[in-house]
Amino acid sequence: MKLQELKGYFAVLGIVAASYSASAQLTPSKLIDPANMDLSVKPGDDFYQYASGSWIKNNPVPAKETRWGSFNVLRDFNIIAVKGLVHDAAADKNAAAGTPTRRVGDFYTAAMDSLTIEKLGYTPIKADLARVQKIKDLSGVLTEVSNMRTSGIAGPMFGFYVAQDRKNVNKYLPSFSQGGTSLPDRDYYLKDDSRSVKIREAYTTYMTTLFSLTGNSAAEATKKAATVMNIEKQLAAAQMSRLEMRDPYKTYNKFTVADFSKTTPHLNWKNILTQLKVTGQDTILVSSPKFFTSLDGMLKSVPVADWKTYLEWNVLKSSAPNLSSPFVNAAFAFNQVQTGQRVQTPRWQRMASATDQNIGELLGQLYVAKYFKPEAKARMTELIKNLRTAFETRIKGLDWMSAETKEKALAKLHAFTPKIGYPDQWKTYDGLVITPTTYFQNLRNADVWRYNEMVSQLGKPVDRTRFGMTPPTVNAYYSPTMNEIVFPAGILQFPFFAPEADDAINYGGIGAVIGHEMSHGFDDSGSQYDKDGNLRNWWTAEDKAKFEEKTKALGEQFDAYTVLDTIHVNGKLTMGENIGDLGGLNAAYTAFKLTKQGQSNEKIDGFTPDQRFFLSWAQVWRGNILDESAAQLIKTDPHSPGPYRTIGAPVNMDAWYEAFDVKPGDKLYKKPDSQGKDYIQKNYW
Repeated sequence: MKLQELKGYFAVLGIVAASYSASAQLTPSKLIDPANMDLSVKPGDDFYQYASGSWIKNNPVPAKETRWGSFNVLRDFNIIAVKGLVHDAAADKNAAAGTPTRRVGDFYTAAMDSLTIEKLGYTPIKADLARVQKIKDLSGVLTEVSNMRTSGIAGPMFGFYVAQDRKNVNKYLPSFSQGGTSLPDRDYYLKDDSRSVKIREAYTTYMTTLFSLTGNSAAEATKKAATVMNIEKQLAAAQMSRLEMRDPYKTYNKFTVADFSKTTPHLNWKNILTQLKVTGQDTILVSSPKFFTSLDGMLKSVPVADWKTYLEWNVLKSSAPNLSSPFVNAAFAFNQVQTGQRVQTPRWQRMASATDQNIGELLGQLYVAKYFKPEAKARMTELIKNLRTAFETRIKGLDWMSAETKEKALAKLHAFTPKIGYPDQWKTYDGLVITPTTYFQNLRNADVWRYNEMVSQLGKPVDRTRFGMTPPTVNAYYSPTMNEIVFPAGILQFPFFAPEADDAINYGGIGAVIGHEMSHGFDDSGSQYDKDGNLRNWWTAEDKAKFEEKTKALGEQFDAYTVLDTIHVNGKLTMGENIGDLGGLNAAYTAFKLTKQGQSNEKIDGFTPDQRFFLSWAQVWRGNILDESAAQLIKTDPHSPGPYRTIGAPVNMDAWYEAFDVKPGDKLYKKPDSQGKDYIQKNYW
């Protein structure tokens, strides 16, 4: 599954998928550098500014970026490392056919052949557009919807993927989800605030431009853009909100194929599954049945001619970033309005990333061989063991949870499967044709290969060896259905982790990340899955009620944070990640206190061990972001912005107050009143 599909099942750390490699020798002063701080600010007034103020001031967002922080710095380090790998692979004329080096080299060579790409214009999609124009009736529309998906062209109307049955995780099932829209969130179609209107206008301009570039007159292009907007607005109105989609029970709807077809008279799911290359399956999962009944109504009310225009647009939008420069520039102009990015990302960087996205486990083999240190995996194994011990201690110490529920929680914790660095068994991409001369066809071939690999899982045992991210990725995730915590090689670098760093740095960095992913198993969503990964309640009613009361308080804390103008953090949307941060940092601190440094008061560069621990956490989240991107992410991202991830967990920890002598009257002080209100950490995870 692609990452956007994985996000429905994985709780990720919340970083733009990026990678890096750094080889600079680290010293204690480089690990926590006072020059990056603003020591004129009291930590109890603004811990984010205190920990990172000078760095933030001196590191504005570069023109080619939408935000700039620790992760972006790491990405730049790593993308240069990846650039070296793909360049070397492309230059290696002696690499044997079929080897990772040869295949990576061929893919990147074709991707960088801009002369051929410019010459071709939109020739690579002319056959697709012509096929759409030949459609005669609704049956033809639906056949083409399936064809686009199996041919790697696009995924119109709805989402389709193969996933574990969340109530029987040892089995894969065909799964259908709401979809069919292009803007980042349904609200952009349905709300009339100035930002939503501006984005819709830019989207209309984008559609008009692409329709014009493919031979339509100005009037035709304008009419087609309006047709697509009308269809997508109806699809958006039928969709559940992001907040509703966080409920795993609401999105779990199992049907027999025959019964689901009865709810959608214009959609014969037996025929559709056959067209999607799915055979021998009589049961499906549907995330939003209401969406499909609405879609069925649209199939009756929307003319076939309009559906043809909609399918034409799906060909265009999915292909534009990989065609000649007029298409690429139009796509970027639309992206600029959404994110504020000022200049296009350099082609070599986009194409290195495309190599990772499409053949990531071929590139990953080259990356791991050169940049992943065996001692990093050994140290991570030790840290995970220590964090699991700390989490166990914390669960056992909860005074609000019954012994019955504790037993189930501990069983789940002990059942976590950790994965570190890279998969034990690499994907071979057998059958995937890559040539050094046909970039667009290479992309199509890769999409078709991924699709066929996905549907081939049906009827087979669930593969628990897979990684949902490629090795160079700087991120991590928890999968509730697998009950696994996964840390790709790319994240095992500073500021998260450094073999030579003191424990305060590693526990405040990667230790908190490990704890974060573990905490996802017990957040408001992950806690609804049992130790085997099945969606099944394991709580007593009383304990569940107490837990929900605590999550409500945490949501209120984050609701109060202002991001931009009148825009606030959405405490409910970000709940799972906020619990991950709070539980993870607490568990990391508990584990840190078991180390020799954690039990001492010996200062390094003037900072105590506890201060270094919290400063390590803080420097991970420092950064700047463009207003446009900040406004978009508050709607679409289940993670709180960096400044509030920096302070959101520490202000609920006694240790932070003590480390920085935070007192009543300080702006961040939120110790409990006589009833113990406003103090979330105590007796949480």
